[in-house]
Amino acid sequence: MRSRIVPIVLALLLLILQWQLWTGRGSVPEVTELENKLSAQKEGNARAALANDRLASEVNDLKEGLEMVEERARQELGMVKPDEVFVQITR
Repeated sequence: MRSRIVPIVLALLLLILQWQLWTGRGSVPEVTELENKLSAQKEGNARAALANDRLASEVNDLKEGLEMVEERARQELGMVKPDEVFVQITR
């Protein structure tokens, strides 16, 4: 009788462990989902870092040089220098 109980108990323990592996906390599907979320977050962080670097460079240009200010004024506000003539061509 005892020789039959041990394999049955071991088989039940194996089934419980498999159940935990596939459905419990930290299961294979949950880990896969979290890895996907992590990679998406890393991609978003990389895009944000690029945008931050670009903005930091633009701020530095605005602090140090007037060329960037002049370019912005010309593009966004249509400003011209006193000796210049503004000509707009439309098609």
